Amino acid sequence: MKKALLSVSDKTGIIDFAQELILLGYELYSTGGTMRHLEENGVSVKSVIDLTQFPEIMNGRVKTLHPHIHGGILADRDVPEHIESLKELGIELIDLVAVNLYPFEQVVSQHDVTEADAVENIDIGGPTMLRASAKNFRHVLTVVNPEDYKTVIEKLKHNAADYYFRKSLMIKVFQHTNRYDAAIVNFFSDQVTTLRYGENPQQKARFIKTSPTPNTIAGAKQLHGKELSYNNIKDADAALQLVKKFKVPAAVAVKHMNPCGVGTGETITEAFSNAYSADNQSVFGGIISLNKPVDEQTAALLKNIFLEVIIAPSFTAEALELLTMKKNIRLLEILMDEEEEDEEFVSVSGGYLVQEKDNAEIDISDMSVATKGQPTADQWKAIELGWTVVKSVKSNAIVLSTDKQTVGIGAGQMNRVGSAKIAIERAVEINDHVIMASDGFFPMSDTVKTAADAGIRCIVQPGGSIKDQESIDLADELGIAMVMTGMRHFKH
Repeated sequence: MKKALLSVSDKTGIIDFAQELILLGYELYSTGGTMRHLEENGVSVKSVIDLTQFPEIMNGRVKTLHPHIHGGILADRDVPEHIESLKELGIELIDLVAVNLYPFEQVVSQHDVTEADAVENIDIGGPTMLRASAKNFRHVLTVVNPEDYKTVIEKLKHNAADYYFRKSLMIKVFQHTNRYDAAIVNFFSDQVTTLRYGENPQQKARFIKTSPTPNTIAGAKQLHGKELSYNNIKDADAALQLVKKFKVPAAVAVKHMNPCGVGTGETITEAFSNAYSADNQSVFGGIISLNKPVDEQTAALLKNIFLEVIIAPSFTAEALELLTMKKNIRLLEILMDEEEEDEEFVSVSGGYLVQEKDNAEIDISDMSVATKGQPTADQWKAIELGWTVVKSVKSNAIVLSTDKQTVGIGAGQMNRVGSAKIAIERAVEINDHVIMASDGFFPMSDTVKTAADAGIRCIVQPGGSIKDQESIDLADELGIAMVMTGMRHFKH
């Protein structure tokens, strides 16, 4: 009786194919999930263990890698010595192999795939059986594509599975395994980059790219400079995410995951000038992200500053000529479209946290003024910029801004008034056009007093504290307009 070995990840059409093979006089052997699927659908099938007389081991990692399988597949039936060896060893011939492989490409396309997931989905036994039977195509039919099941059955029914048909199936096998191996190479070459070190030299690090599209750091096109470091990648992503929020020409400078200067303007040159003047001390050695192409005029300004990375949607030839004079600066070309991913992941001991990205936006027309005093037209424009920026600053966050630039940023303090004092101390200017934006509500009215003492005349904050009225009353007393958004933007 002829024997067929069926082991498929894609179960499409396998029941009908198996039943037709039985009608044609084939004895079926199978493995694990395929065998269960066939039995559950009433198909008579035996385990490969009946051929190998050896159990599956290592959770199924080793089940078909056995001489009783590969001897039966690879034996050249035109060579008497091969047939004699099979008889001596009690190995039976296998006439048809239908195999398709673990879904490696589908698994690694998932945004949260791990290296362990990828490794576990590298098929070993499947490609080995396919390649063995394809090598012996003159004697063994090899079916890798479920779309070929019906044709194979018709050929067998009419005794028409000739040399040319078998060879066509063999070619499909090697095309398939070639693509499969290429997918593995691409994933581990392009998706995983070993970095020189992590946050500190004593820490090993890798960059695992799960969705390397051209609008992400993972899909960035590096035009110049040395390789990105762990800290470069994190800072660059923070700069990219913020600059994408602006429709007008905008520039964002980031240092240690916090924006240190944000500017907008009629041109990208003006936007960068505003970002730089917002805190020209902190910009030194930082990351700059721009949402419009870099021209020669902007490049001339960038060239005069020590920067680690410059991100832009493109660079003119003249800009590249200027910037590439600096040997080590990294130039990244990234599209400014928003990513499609709407979740973010943070590792913790024993697992990871998943949340939706904080993409919620609120228009100034939906904000409410809680005080008797109203913001001026200039202050409303400043609120729009300050509220956009504050959500990208580590909590507790305070941002002082005009309508064109941030003028002071306080980040990551344990209390809000501490962040306010830092922002005020670092401010390049404070006047009636400067507003204060807070990512969370004021638990006490002390931040209002601090703002007033510094000359701030307008505050925007989420509201929601049980002591909101105390802050509102003090703002009225001190002549400050206070705007409530009803939306907080904590960033831990």
